[in-house]
Amino acid sequence: MAILILLATIFIPPLGVAAKHGLGGTTLLNLVLTLLGFIPGLIHGLYVNYAR
Repeated sequence: MAILILLATIFIPPLGVAAKHGLGGTTLLNLVLTLLGFIPGLIHGLYVNYAR
């Protein structure tokens, strides 16, 4: 399951964040960052899922 979340975070960052943390403020922030540019959304998604 962890590999699927990692792959989802890399390819579709909001999906990976939502899979691990549910729909909430963190997912919404990641969605906005991803819409502004893929790289900020990717960095935020990896940080939220694996650095905390």
